[in-house]
Amino acid sequence: MATAGHDLSAIDPSKLPEGQGMKIACVVAEWNHEITDALYQGAKQALLSCGVLPNDIHHYAVPGTVEITYAAKKLCEGNKYDAIIAIGNVIQGETKHFDFVCDSVTKGVTELNLRFDTPVIFCVLTDNNIEQSRARSGGEHGNKGVEAAAAALHMAGLRHLLS
Repeated sequence: MATAGHDLSAIDPSKLPEGQGMKIACVVAEWNHEITDALYQGAKQALLSCGVLPNDIHHYAVPGTVEITYAAKKLCEGNKYDAIIAIGNVIQGETKHFDFVCDSVTKGVTELNLRFDTPVIFCVLTDNNIEQSRARSGGEHGNKGVEAAAAALHMAGLRHLLS
């Protein structure tokens, strides 16, 4: 497992672009809210620790993971965010639904990154069980939301550098 032995919450703010003045949107699926809320809180705290002002972090709730890409697309079209973090959680069940949802959101986020100038960061846990999700949303492996916040700042900084 790629996460074993790696703390997702280990970021060094001094190695990231200064967050002050950046506007970050978080699109958060309500499905599996225990996990997605924890991921959002991890991302928010990381953004704050890197200088993003509280009023510049915006939370948008959507019903499930598939709906993330629609909300992120609308936010990209508005072009008022430096980065968008797509936060969701899909847990393997007994049917192929897991595969369809994971494939849809992965391709959707990739398409948004190719189509728009605003970086969309993939923070969707796709785990075999709830224990794995808990381990990656504030548990023994840290919080993937923190890692996503670092990626958002990094990509927003790169966007500005290359513009």
